[in-house]
Amino acid sequence: MQQVQQKKPLYRNLTFQVVIGILLGITIGYLFPEFGSKLKVLADIFIKLIKMVIAPIIFFTVVIGIGSMGDLKKVGKIGGKALIYFEIVTTFALAIGIVVVNVLKPGKGFNTSGASAGAVEQYTKQASESGHGVMDFIMGIVPDNVIGAMASGDLLPVLFFAVLFGVSTAALGSKAEPVIQLFQRLTDIFFGIVNIIMKVSPIAAFGAMAYTIGTFGIGTLASLGKLMGSVYLTMFLFIVVVLGLIAKFFKFNIFKFLAYIKEELLLVLGTSSSESALPGLMKKLENYGCSKPVVGLVVPTGYSFNLDGTSIYLSMAAIFIAQAYGVDLSLVQELTLLGILMLTSKGAAGVTGSGFITLAATLTAFPMIPAAGIALIIGVDRFMSEARAITNIIGNAVATVVISKSENEFHPPGPASIVPTNNDRNIAK
Repeated sequence: MQQVQQKKPLYRNLTFQVVIGILLGITIGYLFPEFGSKLKVLADIFIKLIKMVIAPIIFFTVVIGIGSMGDLKKVGKIGGKALIYFEIVTTFALAIGIVVVNVLKPGKGFNTSGASAGAVEQYTKQASESGHGVMDFIMGIVPDNVIGAMASGDLLPVLFFAVLFGVSTAALGSKAEPVIQLFQRLTDIFFGIVNIIMKVSPIAAFGAMAYTIGTFGIGTLASLGKLMGSVYLTMFLFIVVVLGLIAKFFKFNIFKFLAYIKEELLLVLGTSSSESALPGLMKKLENYGCSKPVVGLVVPTGYSFNLDGTSIYLSMAAIFIAQAYGVDLSLVQELTLLGILMLTSKGAAGVTGSGFITLAATLTAFPMIPAAGIALIIGVDRFMSEARAITNIIGNAVATVVISKSENEFHPPGPASIVPTNNDRNIAK
C-alpha cells in the first residue's frame, strides 16, 4: 500500500508544486513587472488564512501540552530551560552576525547619496508607535482582553493566557480531563482546516515571488549583492555549524532533519513568513518523536523568543549601515548595540516586515547609526526576509528536539522517523 502511494505523480507533490510556484513567480515578475507587483494579494490572502487559525491552534496546543503533563514542576522546568536556551542561542546569533559583517565589511565604500529619510518614515513611525522598551515589552505580554488578542493575532498575549489556562487545568487533575479531550478534538478540526488551506500554498508562493521581483527588480540584487551574500553566508554557517553542532551533541543529524521538514522550509521560502509553516511544523515534530506537551509549549514560545534569523539580520544590517556612512563603532559601542538588539529582537514577530520595523526601532535607540540609512536596504529587505524566516523556523525546530531529548520526552517511532512519512506529506498538504 505504501509503495503504491509513493508512485503518485510528481505534480501532486507539495514540494514540487511550491518550487514551480516560486519559479513561475520569478519569471512573471521579471517579464511582466507591473502585473507581477499586483500579485502580492495572493500571498496576503494565504497569510491571512494561516493567521486565522494560528491563535486558536497555539492556545489549544499549549493548554493540552501543559494540562496533560500534570506535573507543574515539570512544566516550569521545560519552560525555563527553553527560555534559557533561546536566550543563549539568539545572543550567539547576534554576535556571529556582528563578527561576520565586521570581517567582510559589505557596507564599506557604499554610495549613500540615494538614501532618503522620507523613504523610511513609515517604518520609524511604526517603530515609535509600537514601543520596544523593557516595560513596553512586558506590558505587551499581558493582554487587555484575551478575545481581542486572539482576534488581532497577537501571539505573545495569547501564549501568556494559554500558559495560565494550562497551569490551572493541570492543577485540577482528572476534573479537567473532559476539557483536554474537547480541546484535542478542536485541535484536530483546526489542523483539518490547515490541511485545506495548505492546498493553495503554491499559489501564495507564486504571488509573493512575482510581487518581489516585479516591484524591486532583479537589478537590486546586484547592487546590494554583497550585503545579501554576507547575510546568506552567515545564516548558512549558523545553521550548519552552530545548530549542526548542537544537533550532533544531542545525537541527530542536521541535514537529515532539514530534509524531513523540507515542505515547511519551502513554504516559508515562498511566503517569507515563518508563521505560515507553524501548524505543519508542530505536527511534523510530534511525528518525529517530540512529545506533544513539549511541542505545544516550546514551538509557540520560540516564535516570540527564538528568532535566530531575525537576530542575525538585525545585527548585520545595523553594522552595514554604520559602515556605509563611515561610522566607526568602538568595541564598547558594538557591545552596547548588541545589548539593545537582545531586547528589540524579542519584539519581532514571525511575520513579513516585522524585522524591518524592529531595525528602525533599534537605530532609533542607538543614535550613533543614522536611521535614514534604512533606505539603503529597503529594496532588498524582501529578499533577505526569506532567509531570516527560514533560519527562524529551523532554529525553533532544533530547539524543540533539543528540549525534548534533554527532558527524556523524545520517543521516535523508529529509524524511519527521519524520513517524511505519507502521513507527514498529507499534513503538509
